[in-house]
Order: sequence, then C-alpha cells, then structure tokens
Amino acid sequence: MARQSTHSNGTQSWNRAAMPDQSGRTAVVTGANSGLGFEATKALAQKGTHVVMASRSLDRARSARNEIRDTVDGAFLEVMKLDLADLSSVRSFAERFLAEQSALHVLCNNAGVMAIPRRETADGFEIQFGVNHLGHFALTGELLDELKQTPGETRVVTQSSGVHERGDIDFDDLQSETAYDKWDAYAQTKLANLMFAYELDRRLRTANESVTSVGCHPGYAATNLQRRGPEMEGSTLRLWAMRIANALVAQSSAEGALPMLYAATAPDVDGGDYIGPGGFMGMRGAPKKQRLSDRSYNADRARRLWEVSEALTDVSFDLPAPE
Repeated sequence: MARQSTHSNGTQSWNRAAMPDQSGRTAVVTGANSGLGFEATKALAQKGTHVVMASRSLDRARSARNEIRDTVDGAFLEVMKLDLADLSSVRSFAERFLAEQSALHVLCNNAGVMAIPRRETADGFEIQFGVNHLGHFALTGELLDELKQTPGETRVVTQSSGVHERGDIDFDDLQSETAYDKWDAYAQTKLANLMFAYELDRRLRTANESVTSVGCHPGYAATNLQRRGPEMEGSTLRLWAMRIANALVAQSSAEGALPMLYAATAPDVDGGDYIGPGGFMGMRGAPKKQRLSDRSYNADRARRLWEVSEALTDVSFDLPAPE
C-alpha cells in the first residue's frame, strides 16, 4: 500500500528560489508549451536542468522555447514531438529520446485535456482517458528502463487534480461508450493518474528500485486547460464564466506549477507522496504533502487498472506485482 503522508511542515514558504540546483540533470515535461508545463520548464531551466519539451505542436513548443530562452540565460531546452492521443507517437518519442539521450532524471507526466466533448484518440480510446492516463502510462513504461539505469535517484511525477475525489474507475465502460459526462470522464482520468502513480510506487519498492513515483495537483490554477472545453462546445457564456472565475479565484500558472516542481526536485519527497497547494481548500498556496482520497489507495483496483492499461497500450513494465 502506498504510504499515506500527512506531513504538513516545512513547505509553507517553498518557492522556485528554494529549488536545489539541477545542473547535469535531464527532465522530460509533457505539455511543456503552455500553462503548468511551460512554467515548470522555465523554472527547471533556471536551475540548470536540460529539459526535453514534449509537445503535440512543434510550432507552439518552439515558440515557448524561444520565449524561455529570452529570459533564462543558457537555458538548455530541446523540443520533441509527442502526441499522447496516438500510441505510435508515444513509441516514436521514446525511441528518439533513448537514441539521443544518455540519462533521464525526472519524467513529468503533466499534459492533459479537461472536460471536453467526447472524442476518440487515434487508437480508439475516449480522449480524456487516452491522453491523461493511457498516454502517460505508455510513456512511463517506454522510458522506465532509462529512469532505472540513470545513476542516483530518479522520479516520475504524475499530475492529477482535486477533482479525482469525485472520480471512479468504471471498468465496465472505461471509454464512456455507453454514457458520457465530460466531468465524470475527467474525474475518472485524474483518479487513474493517482492510482497509476501509487501502483508504480508499490512495484518500484517491491523491485527495490531507486526510482521514486509521486503524485501532485496544482490546485485551481489559471491555464488554457479550462478554455478548451467551452471553445470546443462554442459556449461563449461558459467561456466568460471561466474567465471571471480564473480572475477572481485562481492562482497563476507559475504558482500552480509549484507542487509539480516540489515533487520533481525537493529532497524530502518520498515515493507515494502527494503534493498540492497548502492554502484554502487545497486550491492555492505553497506546496505541501497531503493525503488524498481513500479510493486512490485501493490496491486491488489499482492492480486491475494497471493490467487493463497494459493490455490496452501493449506496454509492459519490467516490475513485479506487489504481494
């Protein structure tokens, strides 16, 4: 069972300046061209990380890379195409990365889609489940040997959301073919993210590997993620409501990226930790270790999700199942 951390001290004032030096380390950040991924990439680059910006759009990623380079002297950034809605793209990304890189210290499974009309991926998966969970599951499996073989401690950081608390894994209708509610589908994927993170942690511990698997969430952060659903639906009213809520309640993308950065770099992070904002209702504030919903710790359902995910993606992990 994943360790249920309730530690809450020592992180209330943590910010980018507190990040340890990352020189000589390599990180992959998915969805690095905007929002939380962009801010995490910028902060990691400021600390000396070689960041591989894994993005679906090369044009947007290159523009983001140039923007960071304009403000971060010596930023070591590389753009690579990754479409998490296409498992062939995941395999191609991994093959190129492994051919060109000699180490991987941190994998940030950050990219995602939220509460959009039902679509399917290139492989026929409901797009939220396919991108948010299955794409990152496959990517992690493809890169795990590199993480295991890189000297020292390495980490897999998987981005979830507080919305996971309303989620459930509907094994009878994982792809929402019988019924589709965009928020229920999103909540399912965010719960799947955490169940994957903690099942990965259990398996890594069983194998006595030095890789650390951690979950995190950004609280309520203003990003492009909230905009896409209303735009795809053509709902001007919802788009304006989202903009007003972001202006009144949300913290910035830079603040929302702090839990992921803490999970990726802080020395006191352990496998099975869950990092999120420590302020009001977990929506904003400096990062701290938190406890999450009981459902996410259900090892039996997590093992079932793992086995189903391996079958759907045709990606297997060379890790023993915990007893």
